[in-house]
Amino acid sequence: MDLSMRTETWATDDQSWLGSAHGTDAGRSITLDTSTFTPGTHYPDGHFPSGLPLGRITATGKYGPYAGRSNEVQTVTITGGPTGGTYTLTLDGETTAAIAYNASAAAVQAALEALSNVEPGDVAVTGGPHPGTAVAVAFGGRFTGKNVPQMSAASGSLTGGAAPAIAVTTGTAGGSAVGDGREVLAGFLLTAVRAPANSAVDAAGVLLWHGAVIESKLPIAVDAAGKSDVAGRIAFF
Repeated sequence: MDLSMRTETWATDDQSWLGSAHGTDAGRSITLDTSTFTPGTHYPDGHFPSGLPLGRITATGKYGPYAGRSNEVQTVTITGGPTGGTYTLTLDGETTAAIAYNASAAAVQAALEALSNVEPGDVAVTGGPHPGTAVAVAFGGRFTGKNVPQMSAASGSLTGGAAPAIAVTTGTAGGSAVGDGREVLAGFLLTAVRAPANSAVDAAGVLLWHGAVIESKLPIAVDAAGKSDVAGRIAFF
């Protein structure tokens, strides 16, 4: 018979991330799919911490760690050294007015914002001016966290130089590498849950799906796309 003393350590349930008690009395009972979490990242102390951002797995209805999404960045590059003329950009079927061969980043942004499918704040253009320096178009606003159709460019009106051309490339693809539902923020784990030793074993938890959050105290940060997912349900302070 082994009569030696054994100890077991339990982590403190730190709920300092809660901005108020609002919503804590209406948490939803959920099942955590342990296999989707990474030890050391999502449960470094043997438990899923309170405040962990979660996404709902579409196929099973279980919950895993929120995967986050990137904002798309596309780059517009002019080659061939044109000395005059214009070009246009087309985004999801909408084409800009003529853009000068030596346009600044601000001019390219203004041309895009004039499109019917782009609003102020949807794009932020940096770099330039053309033709010597490319411009980078970072998508935000309504395009936050989304996989944006790659723009196309028409260079037929560029003049001078040696065979001027224009290319659009995607430097950072928008969206998430995870496509099982966890790329959408569903809410936060309300109370800490001990992680099963076997990752094939699920765990029970409670989801805070509406309320107030102090984002600087969350165990894992949430991006702008995640905040947009829960807008109107969860306030961030």
